[in-house]
Amino acid sequence: MRISMQLRYDGDIVAAAEQVAELERAGLDLIWVPEAYGHDAPSFMGFIAARTRRVEIGSGIMSVYTRTPALLAMTAAGVDALSGGRCHLGLGTSGPRVVEGLHGVPYREPVARTRETIAVLRAFWRREEPVTYEGRVHRLPLPPGEGGGTGLGTAMKLLTPPVRPAVPVWVASLGPRNVRMTAEVADGWLPMFFDPERCDEVWGDDLRAGAARRDPGLGPLRISAGGLLAIGPDAARARELARGQLALFIGGMGAAGHNYYYDLVCRYGYRAQAEAVARLFRAGDRAGAAAAVPAELLEATTLCGPEGYVKERVAAYRAAGVTELQVVPVPQDGQTEAGLLSRLKELCD
Repeated sequence: MRISMQLRYDGDIVAAAEQVAELERAGLDLIWVPEAYGHDAPSFMGFIAARTRRVEIGSGIMSVYTRTPALLAMTAAGVDALSGGRCHLGLGTSGPRVVEGLHGVPYREPVARTRETIAVLRAFWRREEPVTYEGRVHRLPLPPGEGGGTGLGTAMKLLTPPVRPAVPVWVASLGPRNVRMTAEVADGWLPMFFDPERCDEVWGDDLRAGAARRDPGLGPLRISAGGLLAIGPDAARARELARGQLALFIGGMGAAGHNYYYDLVCRYGYRAQAEAVARLFRAGDRAGAAAAVPAELLEATTLCGPEGYVKERVAAYRAAGVTELQVVPVPQDGQTEAGLLSRLKELCD
């Protein structure tokens, strides 16, 4: 099992990116560079590429509503060239609050848009011929009259040959239709708040349905999932640090009735608790919302405890199909992030 992390963006992102070189030496295999509504991901992906030699670099995630498929293809090909073939393209749909509020783009047909975007990306990377595409969401070239098209568009292909014929495409998805699509067409899956013991119960049917339609040439679906990591006699207390994030996503990431994370926690069996978290969060009581997050959910979505316990959690993620264990290191007394990653690497081998 490989080790992945997400770059922190709630502080000095340049310093965090510089630290990736140290984490690379400690055994980090893949760093995910976030993009929400602050800095863009590709700038820092290129920055990291220039300061590392081995670690793979993924966008975690870029929204399919914020860039055309052609620009996504060019961006990924560019980072892949800068890094010597180490780029991963993590995609997602975000939600209407951000897509329509920040970008002013209608939030329509998210599953179809993601599926079609991936198809167009791969056509551009193959560079076999000028790309034409007729889909429900994307049409290349744009026909006359459609969306204000002039009819003068010309089918084109990438000017420069990509380093690789395809960049691995990962999709962040949680809902049933989106997970089925991910299992069918993506190279990898990025589920958030992943409970390995409940994975089959919640997503198993959708993953199998998508896999049944999957092109064998794609290989098995890769999965990057995990949570807070702390190893030590008293490390279980570190999982309490996840309360605030869980409360934010359950209560604040999306409008009422349109929140994937709230829906996921309900599917895990915590509907009453999710309702309480959301109600308190929307009322402005963030501390109360965090306190209402069930302890069982905290434990299920983190890896915090004595070494033997963490080893058992690693085994549970492996049994659930996780290929890249994605962690947020929380060093205990005398530990460093790099040292913690090195020990996790040993536990995963």
